[in-house]
Amino acid sequence: MKRVDVLVVGAGPAGATAALNLARMRSVMLIDLHAAPRSRIGESLPPAARRLFNDMGLWERFLDEKHTPCYANRAVWGTTEAYVTDFLRDPDGHGWHLDRVRFESWLRRIAVERGAELLAPARLRSADRNRDDWQVLLDTADGALEITARFLIDAGGRAAPLSCLLGARLRAEDRLVCSYLYGKDTTPEQAAGFTYVEAAEDGWWYTAPTPGARRVLAFHTDSDLPAARLNADPKMLLNSASRHKELSAIVATTGFLPAGDFGFTAAHSSVLEPLAGLGWCSAGDAAMSFDPLSSQGLLNALFTGLAAAETVDRTLDSEDAVPECCETLRSIYEAYRNHLAYWYGAERRWSQSPFWERRLPGVMR
Repeated sequence: MKRVDVLVVGAGPAGATAALNLARMRSVMLIDLHAAPRSRIGESLPPAARRLFNDMGLWERFLDEKHTPCYANRAVWGTTEAYVTDFLRDPDGHGWHLDRVRFESWLRRIAVERGAELLAPARLRSADRNRDDWQVLLDTADGALEITARFLIDAGGRAAPLSCLLGARLRAEDRLVCSYLYGKDTTPEQAAGFTYVEAAEDGWWYTAPTPGARRVLAFHTDSDLPAARLNADPKMLLNSASRHKELSAIVATTGFLPAGDFGFTAAHSSVLEPLAGLGWCSAGDAAMSFDPLSSQGLLNALFTGLAAAETVDRTLDSEDAVPECCETLRSIYEAYRNHLAYWYGAERRWSQSPFWERRLPGVMR
């Protein structure tokens, strides 16, 4: 039987952030299903992330990782002509295109440096509440392991494994999915420094450079629409991209060559109900997952991981900070939904198509 103050389920950005901020003050165990971070789409950090890194004492170390700067967003959205939104007047400077695996490995490493115990691979089997503690059973590579913890944090991603085990439920608000393909840019200087988004009749496209002269190409639509099946493999995805003038020009001028992972993943908005309870709270996608159009997923993971750490530390000091944390998360989610509705509402060219009709103002909650 091992005893810790805090058990964090999920060692992605939210979980690792919670662990590294708690580890200097509390005994922390951080667990994950996978021994090392996996390649996954979601590589952009907006300029505001700088403030969070400063708060965590990580700004200089983040810069040392030398991720690729992102200076602007380019879009064909609500119009047939491309337009650019740059970060020149943003007080936080530019954003970043990340090497996602390296970024997550870096966060895990800092959590361990600060004193957290990382156990991966490990799977949560059960969690039972006693009067003051949790009795948790884990499956590990060395067999079953029993843990006693004073507080639990669910940072297990969209599945919210701990929260659902405790009776919480995820409320999905749409059916968005994403097909994505990684490759190499043979002339990476041609589209360096910006993210590109283009609306289409049955969804929307995204492409961005990542460190190492790599690029990701992605298409988003609803899971029940024919477009989801029509872009279900790399060749079909590339063929569809070639039918869009601006997008195909970027693919051509950068010399994009598929040379990496192809994937298909959920990308819908969702929120956990409730967000927390007696002796536990949620963070990252386990708490609320964001449509990639918002470009806020990773920022949300860092913020909610930090918020969870502060909530747990105050609560373990006999101050119930859980209700305040829940109110903060609910306000963030409501602001996100309003912002998302605004941007989807800005595209009216295909208002009769199923994808866009579902996202008309007044239809989106």
